Amino acid sequence: MPGMLVAVMAVLLSAAPPAASLDAAAAARFATLALDCAFREYPSKIAHVLSGEDDVRPPHVLTPAFYGCYDWHSAVHGHWLLARLLRTFPGAPFAAPARAALARSLTAANVAGEVAYVRGPGRTSFERPYGLAWLLQLAAELREWDDVDARRWAAALAPLEAEAALRFEQWLPKLTRPIRIGEHDQTAFAFGLVLDWAAVSNGTTTRDIVAGRARDFYLADRDCPMRYEPSGQDFLSPCLAEADLVRRILPPARYAAWLSMFLPTLTARTGAAWLTPAVVTDPSDPKLAHLDGLNLSRAWMLEGIASGLPAADPRRPALRALAGAHREAGLRSVTGAHYEGGHWLGTFAVYLTTQRGQRPLDRASSRP
Repeated sequence: MPGMLVAVMAVLLSAAPPAASLDAAAAARFATLALDCAFREYPSKIAHVLSGEDDVRPPHVLTPAFYGCYDWHSAVHGHWLLARLLRTFPGAPFAAPARAALARSLTAANVAGEVAYVRGPGRTSFERPYGLAWLLQLAAELREWDDVDARRWAAALAPLEAEAALRFEQWLPKLTRPIRIGEHDQTAFAFGLVLDWAAVSNGTTTRDIVAGRARDFYLADRDCPMRYEPSGQDFLSPCLAEADLVRRILPPARYAAWLSMFLPTLTARTGAAWLTPAVVTDPSDPKLAHLDGLNLSRAWMLEGIASGLPAADPRRPALRALAGAHREAGLRSVTGAHYEGGHWLGTFAVYLTTQRGQRPLDRASSRP
């Protein structure tokens, strides 16, 4: 089975790079959202186990690299956003402050503090799986980037990268069921991020464990209940995330057959009513604002599903049309008017518009 996964990844990696779909003005707007919160310590929402009075400390002491952007995982993927946009627009006006922000955070001392924190008592499940998966995605971005600073940052981040991978390796053999919710604990989306990281690292052990659990958890699934989606505060689709994951581990013909059983109502004649963009009634409510992120993640998942099918599959146009509607609705919401959404929606917008999930290795130079 690992050989099959390698073959699938080879198909992905040999594809031509996607056309640019993010202009410099939008990139600057998204970069500003991340820069505005990277070192904004408060408000802060921390999932912090206190083992004694000595653990009552401010966020910048507890997690010295990733303490801004409201919570740890948003701080992590905000740094990913900056790295991604720096690689894409190296000469943009935001490049210098973005580079300075990454240099400030990604030092050996700060990462050592992060490793010490996650290894503390009571933190076995810290940011598992969502935040840890984004940490690996940040590591992948730095590994791919042919840049002197990126090499230094990747080396500094390596101990925390290894810790995150190890935690997946230790956890997944004990996890007996997938987690199918539409928020942070969902396994399908995290598995996709981890597999994409494994494609550019030496993480073969992690890759094989994640791919094996993905097969165990998902390949026998049938008739996913799209009619139940979304829940009121989802930012990930349980059904679409699973389908977007499985296309990473099956070749196109087998994936097409699996998808017919998993989403039987998705056909060449599927129209807009099959999946309509979600509407946020109060963007200042941090949970209700999740639905703006759902539109963005649905868009990239629908595009990913289409990319995993054979070129002649008649469902591809319907998937692309649905993705377009969700893309438009989602990007319209990334304004930064409310910190509740502004601290994280930029990442989802960049992940979508740079087609990150469709081409896990988009530079020839990856380093161990």
